[in-house]
Amino acid sequence: MPPKLLHPFGKPAADGFRQLVKAEGVRLWDDQGNEYIDGLGSLWFCQVGYGRQEIIDAVTEQMQTMTVYNAFPPWGYPVAEELARRISDVSPLDDSRVFLCCSGSESIDTAFKIARATAQLKGEGDRQIIVRRERGYHGVNIGGTSAQGIAPNREGWGDLLPHVMEIDADDIESAASLFAAHGERIAAVVCEPVQGAGGVFPPTEGYLERLRELCTKHGALLILDEVITGFGRTGNWFASQTYGVTPDLITFAKGVSSGYQPLGGVIVSRGVCDVLEADPNYMLRHGYTYSGHPAACAAGLANINIIEREGLADRANHIGERMSSGLNALRDDGQLDEVRGIAGLWAGRIREGLDVSDTVRVRDRMLDLGVIARPIGDSIAFAPPLVIEDTDIDTCIDVLAEALKVLD
Repeated sequence: MPPKLLHPFGKPAADGFRQLVKAEGVRLWDDQGNEYIDGLGSLWFCQVGYGRQEIIDAVTEQMQTMTVYNAFPPWGYPVAEELARRISDVSPLDDSRVFLCCSGSESIDTAFKIARATAQLKGEGDRQIIVRRERGYHGVNIGGTSAQGIAPNREGWGDLLPHVMEIDADDIESAASLFAAHGERIAAVVCEPVQGAGGVFPPTEGYLERLRELCTKHGALLILDEVITGFGRTGNWFASQTYGVTPDLITFAKGVSSGYQPLGGVIVSRGVCDVLEADPNYMLRHGYTYSGHPAACAAGLANINIIEREGLADRANHIGERMSSGLNALRDDGQLDEVRGIAGLWAGRIREGLDVSDTVRVRDRMLDLGVIARPIGDSIAFAPPLVIEDTDIDTCIDVLAEALKVLD
């Protein structure tokens, strides 16, 4: 009989899940006593590792002081304002403001609505097109599902959001052609700086810079989806800093709280804020019951403090050097066909022609050997907590090498 819990991205008829019961540092344990090194940061997000008492205490203290209340006018609370200030300060967007929500999926739908609202407020009613990038993953709410560049994730739901168009993931001329044909109707382009769930693909040289130029030239907004890449994962606070590209909106989640509480949001540039603030009677009719949840904000603040104090963005660069070295050694030995990644985000393509059933076999063998990684198509992906030690990185590589033998 299937379990009562209907699992996300799972087969409803499936059973036999491994039940996790404990997590500490970069390790987890299941109810059978098996120990795992977490090579994926749960789902690309646990920057600071598990069991950090500083975050637990911050959440506890906040809940003992004020458990929860809404942030709809006329209410606010200092912990939410302080978190928004800290996020704005570490972001590449000067004098920005921050909208808070509970997830990356909510942050994407928020960004789409802000982009379209901005066009409407500027008197550009026909500017409604959202441009997605092939291979892109932008959450699973209705807007994010419509903007999926991973086709299977768009299928089976009936009609999705209208006015969504796709460009090539690597060839910027695809975007140039689309802008030439529809530039006056494009509200925004949404783009992951490094595509994560699509297979860990860093941008081709000049792609992000040229995309910024096209958006500026044609009056569209550039949304960088940093749900995976934000908060140290690419060696800076945000990947937009890593690649030197300044967007109009940045979506975030995951690493902002290392998953200790559900938290996400949108960083809104000063240019967009100026449009939203121009009419003092304009109301942004968008928000969530738990936007700015006090306990989530407390977790976010404590998490940011740890990332800053422990220099975890710099640590991500070291992780990248060691992981790149190990994965490329496997490639040189013929065990991998390709290695992709940057800093704390990596994937190794096993070989062309494999499908996810093959990589699931590799993943399962890795689990048996005590390492968690993620199968994506023909590749195995890693995004470990940024506190991972060198010996554990080496173990992840060694276990991958051993697990690849199941395909022999």
